[in-house]
Amino acid sequence: MRTYRKGLIVVALGAAITLAACSTDGSVDPSAAPEDTAAAPAETEASSGEWFDQAVFDEQFEQRSATFEGDPATPWLQYIDGPMTDTAEWQTDEPMRACFANASISNPWRQTGFITMQEQLAVLEDEGVIESMEVRDAGDDDNTQIADIDYFISQGDCDVFIISPNSTAALTPAVERACETGRPVIVFDRGVDTDCATTFIHPIGGYAWGIDTAEFLIENLEAGDTVVALRILPGVDVLEHRWAAAERLLTEAGITVDDYFTGADPTEIKSIITDALSRGDVQGVWMDAGDGAVAAIEAFEDAGAELPVMTGEDEMSFLRAWQERDMTALAPAYSNFQWRTPLLAVEMIANGEPVPTEWVLPQTPLDAEARDEAITANEGMPDGHYALFGGADLPTYPGPWQDR
Repeated sequence: MRTYRKGLIVVALGAAITLAACSTDGSVDPSAAPEDTAAAPAETEASSGEWFDQAVFDEQFEQRSATFEGDPATPWLQYIDGPMTDTAEWQTDEPMRACFANASISNPWRQTGFITMQEQLAVLEDEGVIESMEVRDAGDDDNTQIADIDYFISQGDCDVFIISPNSTAALTPAVERACETGRPVIVFDRGVDTDCATTFIHPIGGYAWGIDTAEFLIENLEAGDTVVALRILPGVDVLEHRWAAAERLLTEAGITVDDYFTGADPTEIKSIITDALSRGDVQGVWMDAGDGAVAAIEAFEDAGAELPVMTGEDEMSFLRAWQERDMTALAPAYSNFQWRTPLLAVEMIANGEPVPTEWVLPQTPLDAEARDEAITANEGMPDGHYALFGGADLPTYPGPWQDR
């Protein structure tokens, strides 16, 4: 048990942290995973068939060019116009006690976001909006997170529940039990199979990521070229949606794709790239997360091969490697600034203001020009930091993000 103060943040560490993935990634249904996840080629046909949803693909395709309500200077408060949830019944002048059931802080994306969340919390505590926030960390384990939510419900001391689900189906009943308490429930990052939450906060989604990255590769490659796809895990909805969309578009464009699960292991990534190069030329690399991107680049360099057209993520290690080598690349983002939004939603609920029922945040990939701006804006940040973290205006910036 570890306590963070200002106020109270109790982090109950559940299962041991064993995977250093990135972005929203972390959980997987063990029954869906190969026995040797890192070394196993991905099941492309199963992935496309099980995870591709044409209606959601079409929706996210359109949302990429949607008009977002709110100030672009505060993208964590922007949203696509749609149904709103009336929160008048929870309006209060008293500081609220928040209870946060977190999937994990087991990767750099989640660690960056959690730091931003803590610093936003300190501001709202100073303002008297939130009294305290108790956090229970599930360590990427469904059963632990279910128990965490049930603990919060049983103690009866939560004015508002915040939940970042470890996985979709498994956490749905627990989220529904939280809703049945009559308290507001804020779900963010990954979703669940219920619409009972007061608001569900997330960037556009995995299909948008897959579309952006596939379009970039198609624009810069030719039919018949080979792309190696480096995938973190099977069975995580956002990750599967990224690849389902990208694989569909790349295949339709006549590009050969070979995809592998890596477990975000740099050694495994290097081995996969080295083996692929020994079989022939590789013109492109696609990743469903940026962690390990530098290892992939180094594998090409070690082999004396021409650097590929590549998609990674807005993690600083990839952005810097891309800039240093002047590669043809793109950095999609699963907007890390979303970690601020749940706490600002608590403030809106305390004020009785309506909140978006589905709060869709902007999700904008970084091209070379935006990359340079992001590197400059995040000077001094560690390699595991995410450029679009959205915390530079918080009073404690940059210390906590630099000193992690």
